[in-house]
Amino acid sequence: MQVVLNHFQEIAKIPHCSFQTQELRDFLVSFARQCGAHVEVDRVGNIYAIKGEPKVCLQSHYDMVCMGRAPKIEIFEEGGYIRAKDSSLGADNGIGVAIMMEALQKFENLECLWTNDEEVGLLGANGLEHVIRSKKLLNLDHESDCEVTIGCAGGVDLFASCCGEMIDEEGEVYEVEVCNHRGGHSGIDIIKNHANAIKTLAFFIAQNQGKIIEFEGGERINSIPKFAKARVIFPQSPQQVENVLFKSLGKQRVQVASQSEQFLKMIQSFSHGVRSFNLDLQIVQTSINLAIAKLKEGKATFELFARSNHAKELEMICHESKEFFLMCGCDVHDENFYLPWEPQKSAFSEEVLGVMQKYNPHAKYYAIHAGLECGIIGAKFKGLECCSIGPNIYNPHSTDERCELASVEKIAKVVFEVVEKNH
Repeated sequence: MQVVLNHFQEIAKIPHCSFQTQELRDFLVSFARQCGAHVEVDRVGNIYAIKGEPKVCLQSHYDMVCMGRAPKIEIFEEGGYIRAKDSSLGADNGIGVAIMMEALQKFENLECLWTNDEEVGLLGANGLEHVIRSKKLLNLDHESDCEVTIGCAGGVDLFASCCGEMIDEEGEVYEVEVCNHRGGHSGIDIIKNHANAIKTLAFFIAQNQGKIIEFEGGERINSIPKFAKARVIFPQSPQQVENVLFKSLGKQRVQVASQSEQFLKMIQSFSHGVRSFNLDLQIVQTSINLAIAKLKEGKATFELFARSNHAKELEMICHESKEFFLMCGCDVHDENFYLPWEPQKSAFSEEVLGVMQKYNPHAKYYAIHAGLECGIIGAKFKGLECCSIGPNIYNPHSTDERCELASVEKIAKVVFEVVEKNH
């Protein structure tokens, strides 16, 4: 396991936020070539490496969600977990990348695919130009070591905007900020009903009859909003409430947004979170994340991410959300629509589950309420059998992200045994 962790620590030193992956791409290309692999990079930055006559392709994405101080990542160990000081850790999906690095050193017959910009709409998988020769693909982007994933949610990004005027007004100006929210992954953690910082701030401003000068909330389209802040005129000093900090900046003549009240009403009335639950799979079936909201210089903008494990429900939540913002007078469009990967067992998934159960007798099949690239990649290659595994990672896409060390060792052993059986 230590070798895998050493690889991960090397990765963590190299900036690799989504859309800023060139440096890590160069590192991985050089590493794979040193291992004796033939390496190619396609136009969207996917790295393909092959050695010998492989029967299995290992796959991970090499970008990460950068939160807090990231891409500056300072790793520390605490109670059997690794974490990062004041930043996301990047175990999603850096641990998978590190396991693949070690596998490429260990085995002479192996295919590896490191995909780019997964965290911002599975761009690498959607734009994949490489041809996979193996008939089995093992994705290493799951976050529970007792599950073999054979299905995932589809998703769609939604964008809305509307413009208004700025109006001169004099009053007591306050700086307001939401703090101590949990944030988290907008698919995996949406069931936990973590408070949305955008909604918290909008409710506080509305309850105190505030008029917005400037508003900014949320971090990433696939993260539950953890932070939000605003400058506001209040008619009188608000009452202190939990998780909201404010301070007076004194009486000033400023410009407030003419659509301040409408902006607050849109946020408060939009239904963020779980929309339906699948009792058979025991997972969230459909959800939407109100991810980013801004009101600046009279322009209101919103970014949302809808997910569903059911194709028709994904189409419906996309349509309903667009209708909501159109009704509110916004311009709306969607991007990066991709269908769910319907749960399906295969001979390869049975093989992987059998190896998993050697290390954890309670291992089982699972479908996840999040996007996985193997769903998209599997659809591109007829006859390709796919499944996904990974170590225990908690609170990904947040500064609270942590990864269990013992679990990393377990998953690395499973991966190496699966490759060895197909060597």
